[in-house]
Amino acid sequence: MAKPLAPRIRSPLVRVFVQAAEAMDRRFGWDKLPLVLGLAVLVGIRYKLRDRNLYDTSGEPTAAPAARDTGLTPAQQLLRTPTDGPGVAAIAPAASAPSTAVAGPLAGGAAAGVQRLTARTVDGTYNDLSHPAMGSAGTRFGRNVPLQYTHQELADTMLRPNPRVVSQELLRRERFLPATTVNVLAAAWLQFMIRDWFSHGKSPKENPWEVPVQQEDPWPGERPMHILRTRPDPTRPPGASGPPTYVNTETHWWDGSQLYGSSAEAQRQVRSGKDGKLRLTPDGMIPDQFLEALAEEPGWWVGLAILNTLFAREHNAICDRLRSEYPTWSDDELFEHARLVNAALLAKIHTVEWTPALISHPTTRLAMRANWWGLLGERLGNVFGRLGHSEVVSGIPGSPVDHHTAPYAITEEFVAVYRMHPLTPDDYEFRSAADGRRLEERTFRSISSRHVREVLGGFSLPDLFYSFGIAHPGAVVLHNFPRFLQEYERPDGQLQDLAATDILRSRELGVPRYNRFRELFHLKPAASFEELTGDPTLAEQLRRVYEDNIDLVDLTVGVFAEQRPAGFGFSDTAFRVFVLMASRRLKSDRFFTTDYTPQVYTQAGLDWIADNDMSSVLLRHFPALAPALRGVDNAFAPWSKLPL
Repeated sequence: MAKPLAPRIRSPLVRVFVQAAEAMDRRFGWDKLPLVLGLAVLVGIRYKLRDRNLYDTSGEPTAAPAARDTGLTPAQQLLRTPTDGPGVAAIAPAASAPSTAVAGPLAGGAAAGVQRLTARTVDGTYNDLSHPAMGSAGTRFGRNVPLQYTHQELADTMLRPNPRVVSQELLRRERFLPATTVNVLAAAWLQFMIRDWFSHGKSPKENPWEVPVQQEDPWPGERPMHILRTRPDPTRPPGASGPPTYVNTETHWWDGSQLYGSSAEAQRQVRSGKDGKLRLTPDGMIPDQFLEALAEEPGWWVGLAILNTLFAREHNAICDRLRSEYPTWSDDELFEHARLVNAALLAKIHTVEWTPALISHPTTRLAMRANWWGLLGERLGNVFGRLGHSEVVSGIPGSPVDHHTAPYAITEEFVAVYRMHPLTPDDYEFRSAADGRRLEERTFRSISSRHVREVLGGFSLPDLFYSFGIAHPGAVVLHNFPRFLQEYERPDGQLQDLAATDILRSRELGVPRYNRFRELFHLKPAASFEELTGDPTLAEQLRRVYEDNIDLVDLTVGVFAEQRPAGFGFSDTAFRVFVLMASRRLKSDRFFTTDYTPQVYTQAGLDWIADNDMSSVLLRHFPALAPALRGVDNAFAPWSKLPL
């Protein structure tokens, strides 16, 4: 395995700043400090995490070099300099404005080279021009902890304690515990994003994990319970030593692959072949043949369907805007530019709307907005533009790309802390977006899988969005895991307890347990169950299940049990991963950094991103939602209920 790059905090001044930030965080907690001081502490924490919590699993002999600021974008650098990279030819200097020379059929040679420079490739290759495979589909997940701590657990601890017992006694929803500061769209959005970021692929049916089931357990499936193993790493040589590795079947980049696909075949299927647009029915719906195929994929439900439909429509609206600005552009040119704009809009919405809704603390709201606009802020940024290269002053978009201490990849620890199934309610009430009257009640089972097509035919999209906008998701805490997900029947007929699967999966993938995880993220481990949860009843339940051994507590259980900062929808421990990875997904991506320019996006495209948010997207396509969104600052917060 390749070692991480050497730590880069060499400046004595920065080292002192980081040490002071850590001391303030340990002494007071960043969330209890005044706004400006709390924000400074988070900046110091991010410095430390970037320096110590990025590890390469690729096996390459060297990691990616630090970005070098030449004053040119990566695209401009390569356009000015001949290269021997695969399939990239020496090409004339880039034009200062969008040109029809950058599109057309992209089979190879010069046209393929330009396309790789100015548009996202379908499989995520050539985002980093020096390391074309970095972050592409089929490459390995990275790590946020040293590799010696990522070995799969031994056979005698893999089932200790029994994942099914953890599921039933600590996670099972006894009564619905709502998260009252957000709406169900926030739950649907999370899964919509996850389908862009990562997938371990389909598990083999052979040799599953066998989990004992107690006699009194009401489990309706086979005994012992079978939990499928994670797909082995196909890039790992036979007999290779070292920690386990797994590959991401999606691209690691924030590129809208849940809409556009991560393979050429998938992308061909979703494109209409005209005016750059995605394929929708005449009334703007997902075609039936797509719905039938998606119904066979685990996890497909109406929440995903309406967001896929909304942003497919948004892509097509962007195409119309670009067509009006550049009427001679080809289908390929319109598609590639609209994809860039749509993916950036998705990233912006997640950064400055979804995340602040879930972690609604004044310091984190400012911090997430600063990721996009910097401390300069949105209004001053729109007036003055970027002031230098600093991401702290003017935000990450448009700043220089930097991978910090390891090549970019989604990490297994990032995947683990995004296991937030409690957000999903079991029961749903659908109401009219026109007059607020109740239309129907359904369980999750009747709005998922093969029922999605039926729901889309029985309710209007405004009614579905309105119903999700006024309802609350579940709180991400113990005893709030959806009941239906503990007896989830996959489309292939496999019965699955997803709560038990979540517990076993982290152990299988070598994600450290809660206390070790906190240590490796420079946090004080919990000394007792009472210190962990602050609730004597929960502490006793945890003690019983975990054999009075606090160090056995699984990461998922620990972050659900943990006391959290005011306004937070999830734990501070999980937040440490987001402090690192939320900015990294932007900072490592040249299309959000050095190539976030009018030359690549067009000025019309950048204006579209700047001028829009989740509410404006919803209202563009569904004006009937205006009364419910009136006075709502964040579309992921509860909407106004219509008077009956």
